[in-house]
Amino acid sequence: MKRAIFPGSFDPITLGHYDIIKRSIPLFDEIVVAIGVNAEKKYMFSLEERKRFIEEAFANEPSVRVETYEGLTIDFCKKMKAHYILRGLRNPADFEFEKAIAHTNRRLSKIETVFLLTAANTSYISSSIVRDVIRNGGQYEMLVPESVRVT
Repeated sequence: MKRAIFPGSFDPITLGHYDIIKRSIPLFDEIVVAIGVNAEKKYMFSLEERKRFIEEAFANEPSVRVETYEGLTIDFCKKMKAHYILRGLRNPADFEFEKAIAHTNRRLSKIETVFLLTAANTSYISSSIVRDVIRNGGQYEMLVPESVRVT
């Protein structure tokens, strides 16, 4: 089985993340959206909320599942018997950052990183931008899947 891990904090999931996952469905038998837990980081949304946002967004996609993990992504990949890490690239800075991580992961394991370029219409979206818009009472709805709603 070709299983890919798509790691991130997804605080919250954006239309950019959504697009990468949707476009990767034909490439893999299963995509595990892996929400990394970092005790040092302060999140806007709880782990349960972030998981629910993603599960609801992909409720009709049986090949997409959501898990949480702590520690190294490659250790989680080994636990899940996944041979691929999926990453989205928005810009050259993302590429340079992700390239270093991909080389390190491959050096530490046999896990390959697969990069997909974000769609032009979502390449400007990041979770930090979405959080800033939400914090300041802006219209965030056009930046996230319908499952992400703040009341």
